[in-house]
Amino acid sequence: MLVQNDNPTRAAMLARVGSLQQAAYVRPIEYQEGRAHGLRGVEVKNGPLRFMSMADRALDVAQFEYRGENLTFLSKPGLNGRNQFDTNGLEAQRSIMGGLFFTCGFENICAPYVTPEGSKYPAGDYPMHGRIRTTPAEHVSSDAYWDGGGRYVLEVSGEMREAELFGENLVLRRRISSVYGTSTVTVEDEVTNESFRSEPLMWMYHCNFGWPLLDEGAEVVIPSRKATPRDETTAADETPWNEIGAPVDNRPESVYLHDLAADGEGRSFAAVVNRKLGLGVVIEFDAADFPYFMEWKSMGSGDYVVGLEPSNSSVYGRGWHEERGDLHMIAPQATERKTVTFTVIEGEKAIDELAARRDSLLDN
Repeated sequence: MLVQNDNPTRAAMLARVGSLQQAAYVRPIEYQEGRAHGLRGVEVKNGPLRFMSMADRALDVAQFEYRGENLTFLSKPGLNGRNQFDTNGLEAQRSIMGGLFFTCGFENICAPYVTPEGSKYPAGDYPMHGRIRTTPAEHVSSDAYWDGGGRYVLEVSGEMREAELFGENLVLRRRISSVYGTSTVTVEDEVTNESFRSEPLMWMYHCNFGWPLLDEGAEVVIPSRKATPRDETTAADETPWNEIGAPVDNRPESVYLHDLAADGEGRSFAAVVNRKLGLGVVIEFDAADFPYFMEWKSMGSGDYVVGLEPSNSSVYGRGWHEERGDLHMIAPQATERKTVTFTVIEGEKAIDELAARRDSLLDN
């Protein structure tokens, strides 16, 4: 018997391979050309699932594939390491790669922001989506091992520090894991404020889905009680927020703020599915960890992407929260933790079950 509790048994696997790397491995790599020259990463293969965790960019997961099909968006600049565009206002768009997710924060998310004179907050100039996404990891570790429960675990971990002389000192410790025989990737994060003053902690996972998963006829599946357009441009978009059409030249982006339903345990989800391809990617999380959820829908040719964004802060950004007096803060020496999972689903039945799960949450 090869499978026990949905996972291959150790003896059964070893009987069928010379090296387990036929089926699964974790492998440090370094890119050698172009904008990505010198970029360190960790390649993880878990059977049909393959992804890259970028060690020089917060261990964010860039490329994400299932059975050879790309599932995520890669922006026009492509893969790139640190460069002069990393932390300069809107020029951050020249270094945003997309990928399965990139981490936004921690002093700012969304639009660039400069602290106005007279603010009660320390003066600062904050780039689009913050600085943590470009922070290289330290203490990087990668491993593949049989655990005590008979599971073959693939794991990447490391630490990122967002810090400034006389300023913040926030440490992100991240563990990314996947178990052979499953199609799930789990991201476990904790942020500790190692400074001696309270600090803003804006925290968003910018999850980005692209072709061929994203194509005409694909669908965004979210248990959304209400979808609020961010601005007049979005409000004028007559296409339903959950429907995906073909790319349109120079079409502007639309952004929605969703009020999500959750189950009895406080869990919620968001997904992009493609019935023609027979695949979908589901993001799951505790709704209490992410009181804000945004959908970025860009149907423009060459910028064809849907972003699903669980967040502790609004897309309206730091200034909006400062004016409201509800900017999320973390106390000195305090720690906050969040866990997000990404699961690839396959086949018509699995997609139907996901839609039924959405409907059930909305009916309660």
